[in-house]
Parts: sequence; C-alpha cells; structure tokens
Amino acid sequence: QVQLVESGGGLVQAGGSLRLSCAASGRTFSSYVISWFRQAPGKERELVTAITSTGISTYVADSVKGRFRTSRDNAKNTVYLRMNSLKPEDTAVYYCAAGASGGLGDYWGQGTQVTVSS
Repeated sequence: QVQLVESGGGLVQAGGSLRLSCAASGRTFSSYVISWFRQAPGKERELVTAITSTGISTYVADSVKGRFRTSRDNAKNTVYLRMNSLKPEDTAVYYCAAGASGGLGDYWGQGTQVTVSS
C-alpha cells in the first residue's frame, strides 16, 4: 500500500515556475514508477511525466518537454515536478500516481491545483 500527498501548487504568472512534490508513505516506494498527470476542466487526464524506480529513465510529454522535469529522492520517499516557463494552458489539477508491474496508476494522490495567469 502506498499513500501519496501532493503539494506545491498555487497561482503563478505566465513565465513563472513552480515545484510540485509528491510525498509517499510505504516502505516499497522505491520500487514504483511515479507519474505526474494533470487534468484541466473539461479535458481528459493527461500523462505529463513518469520516472522509473531508480530515477534513471524518465518520460516527458511533448506538451511540456523542455519546460518540465521530474526527479525523485527515494531516501525521502518524494518525487518532484519542476515546472518552468509556465503557460496558461498548464492550468490544471496535478496528480501523482504510483504504479508497478507495467501500470502507472495503482495508487493516486488527491491532487494539487496549478493556475497560471496570463
């Protein structure tokens, strides 16, 4: 069982930066792939980034490539999403998710709101 808690969301002007954190409980955190998803009003949930258990490999969606970066600190049971050059279209609720055995969403956090003003 893994419990995830996101933090770091807020209101930022276009061009600004935020760092989201996903803190996890559970001794097996380091064995999970951790992903960041986002969902804007009226839109489907979108996979933004994913990072493997060791942190060696990551996935970044084309829509945020070059602006967003994910990293993890297994000693702190925490995954981060650094978001730079934010755009109004990045406005969404951001969720972290933990997955194993090929899946990405075995466990989900409650989400954190990111709002980018123009």
